Amino acid sequence: MTGAVTREPTTEPTGSAAAAHVGLFRLYRAELRWIFRRPRTLVVLGLLAIIPAVMGIGLAIGSSTDNGPGNGGDALLTAAAGNALALPIAALAVGLNLLLPLTSAMSAADALAGELAHGTLRSWLLAPVSRGRLLAVKALGVATFTLASVVLMSVVGVVTGLAMNGTGGLFTLSGTTLSFGAALVKVAIAAGWVSLQLWAVAAVALAISACTEHPMLVVVSVLAGTIVFTVLLMLSAVDWLHPFLLPQSWTSIVDVLRDPIAPTGLVEGAVRAVCYIVIGLSLAYARLTTRDG
Repeated sequence: MTGAVTREPTTEPTGSAAAAHVGLFRLYRAELRWIFRRPRTLVVLGLLAIIPAVMGIGLAIGSSTDNGPGNGGDALLTAAAGNALALPIAALAVGLNLLLPLTSAMSAADALAGELAHGTLRSWLLAPVSRGRLLAVKALGVATFTLASVVLMSVVGVVTGLAMNGTGGLFTLSGTTLSFGAALVKVAIAAGWVSLQLWAVAAVALAISACTEHPMLVVVSVLAGTIVFTVLLMLSAVDWLHPFLLPQSWTSIVDVLRDPIAPTGLVEGAVRAVCYIVIGLSLAYARLTTRDG
């Protein structure tokens, strides 16, 4: 997680006049160039792109085995075997359980802790760039990488589903058949909702990343948190805690495939994710504004 790729420190001139010339879009564009030029980023995107294709092939091979109707994730995977619409959403649901949160954590770890470990974050802190703008650039960079990961999985899932099932396999869990355009809208809604959940994970990871110079610690913390939250959601003795746990509504992604869409779980999950984003970015900002370098 802590590759040897580094970048040159920012060499902007000092002074208030120079600060005025360092626009947010310019910094954001430089951040994206740095993110998407790292070999590690390209490898991760490549692995994520393989997942929907492998799922589609695996489900097609095993489609002859009928396990009967299921609910939630089981119903989603069963439907994905012969449904071009369900495959990309099923791939996102599988990735949301662990792989996509770890991808977001990796990006957030590189954004602050990784740069601090390589000594390049100090140039940001000494340059005429406010701590708030620095956090905004880093958060936007992480959010863009996360969105790119989700969109890539969705596109590969749609292409794989169409190649294996054709446009005749665009039906919902409610039994209705959709047009290609309506199916793409549902996939876009699922991708946007999953991205929001991952932005919440990334915000918390940024808060941790702002407190350490060890990127691996950020990834391990997110991994441990995801596992602990999952275990807590299985315990009825702490059901009072469930509404505060981010993964509580992650299984609601299956509701996108219903006609009409069941909004309760999706809206609840979106609100919870926004709360995590606000809290995570607030903690990260508080840490950045109080650190000396």
